[in-house]
Amino acid sequence: MTPTLSRLLSFLLYLSISLSFANGIQLIIVNNCNESVWPGILGTIGQPTPNDGGFHLNSGEESVVDVPDKWSGRIWGRQGCCFDENGKGSCETGDCGGLVNCRGIGGVPPATVVEMTLGTSSSPLHYYDVSLVDGFNLPVSMVPVGGGGIGCGIAACEADLNVCCPSALEVKRGDRIVGCKSACVAMRSAKYCCTGDYANPNACKPTIFAHVFKAICPRAYTFAFDDSTSLHKCRAPRYLITFCPPTPNQT
Repeated sequence: MTPTLSRLLSFLLYLSISLSFANGIQLIIVNNCNESVWPGILGTIGQPTPNDGGFHLNSGEESVVDVPDKWSGRIWGRQGCCFDENGKGSCETGDCGGLVNCRGIGGVPPATVVEMTLGTSSSPLHYYDVSLVDGFNLPVSMVPVGGGGIGCGIAACEADLNVCCPSALEVKRGDRIVGCKSACVAMRSAKYCCTGDYANPNACKPTIFAHVFKAICPRAYTFAFDDSTSLHKCRAPRYLITFCPPTPNQT
């Protein structure tokens, strides 16, 4: 390939990606679980909340959510939901005010959360992670599609932490464990929540529970200052968010 042709192809690739960003960013949300999932979506303050904040996905279904460039917010999965014809009801995990469309209401912990900031006024980079700071209810991953950059990679907790949840953190519905609390949610103290005197990386250290979660889900955010191994930065026109993704030995 000649240098001129190589530069032309690079320019065309750059132009294609730039045009994609001009039209916003696509979040492709897939339900790979064996049962229904109701994704919840919440934009941060000042940001829009797409799809009225939530919707239903049958097992094997997917939905494409368009968000503007520089959007920031969170997505989580709700399970065991039952709603009436008016969209009112409840979910066993991740419930948002008993509504199918969360409409600006966050999910009740424990819930596995996908967090993202898709560019800012000072940086074009996208930052994203899968967080267990609010606990765990189902496996999820976020993977860039196209684009590239230092730090691009998979943010994920592919394992089912409910099967190995410490008894002090279990959330049960009948005899079933449907969620696993984080130490912060369970203990509600500054030490475990990294607040007050512990609101800095020197004072806030991972708890034994965070170490357990990290050993099982090394690509997930397990406590408030877990940036170094869990926060990804990239720049892609679309991202694939999968509930119950295949575990690494299945791919």
